Amino acid sequence: MKTVIFRGPYDVAVEDRPMPEITQPTDAIIRIVRSCVCGSDLWCYRGLSPYTVGDGLGHECIGIVEQVGPSVASVHGGELVICPFSFSCGACANCRNGFESNCGAGGCFGGPDGLAAQAEYLRVPYADGTLVTVAESPTREHYPDKLLAALTTLSDVMSTGFHAAVSAGVGQGDTVVVVGDGAVGLMGVLACDMRGAARIIALSGHEDRQRLAVSFGATDIVASRGSNAVRDVMALTDGVGADAVLECVGSKQSTETALAVARPGSTVGRVGLPHGAELTAASTFFRNVGVRGGIAPAHRYAKDLIPAVMSGRIHPERVFTVTTGLANAPDAYRMMDQRTTVKALLKVSEI
Repeated sequence: MKTVIFRGPYDVAVEDRPMPEITQPTDAIIRIVRSCVCGSDLWCYRGLSPYTVGDGLGHECIGIVEQVGPSVASVHGGELVICPFSFSCGACANCRNGFESNCGAGGCFGGPDGLAAQAEYLRVPYADGTLVTVAESPTREHYPDKLLAALTTLSDVMSTGFHAAVSAGVGQGDTVVVVGDGAVGLMGVLACDMRGAARIIALSGHEDRQRLAVSFGATDIVASRGSNAVRDVMALTDGVGADAVLECVGSKQSTETALAVARPGSTVGRVGLPHGAELTAASTFFRNVGVRGGIAPAHRYAKDLIPAVMSGRIHPERVFTVTTGLANAPDAYRMMDQRTTVKALLKVSEI
């Protein structure tokens, strides 16, 4: 089967790899219909994460169930399923409490062992606790391209943006600041709109992303960065700051900005993978600012968000600004690395 492979910094390729097989009775094999490139994949692409040459890439996808192990009870052949970016047993205390991303027996897709989602097929450990069924017998008529793309976002990016909003406690009538105009930040804007925020201030210095943010519900755009962004946000909020803040980047500057624009008593929902970012007593304890968040439990949110996608209430598929085939994945990586696209969708097969 075709799989996107890491060959070194700034070098990915589509190569043949063996078809995955059932290795545990709790496994399933899915034929991938749609996958995509994540901003976190760029850490590997740039040689900044511990991938080795030959590892498979990708952790976001939807697909059709091809085969299930003898112990799988809730997933069946022929079903259209969302595969969250992390696999989980579904039975431990963390899974039962809705934090499947912290499953003690789980892990994340991507890397060795045939668990790469930018591929034609994928072995899914703990299929009952991992996969989220969308339809038993999907047809092309009822699942057009836009709907398949929207469902793909639930495997990670939309679920992660929603986790930021939930972690920040975004509620009806709130003023919210979203720090980060990547795909997760844009989905965070959409999540805040879904949760009834009255004012959504998106920090973005790129016109194309500003337009997307507005389409997802942003009411104000702040194009400045760092201390200037803090100044501008405080001016917009009469010097008070935001009722909730979403931090969707993870850098030192973005974290400092998020904490600085949060009003006392508010919470920062932190989903940007931290790199060089520190929390200090001056920015949290002494200001009565809370910080929550982490790796999104996409399994939980995917189940919750499917009705909003299926009804057309939300259109997260707009975050995909390029669609291409699996064979063109190296081009998709280059475009995302150069920020000429927000997020790239990979059409792998059809229903």
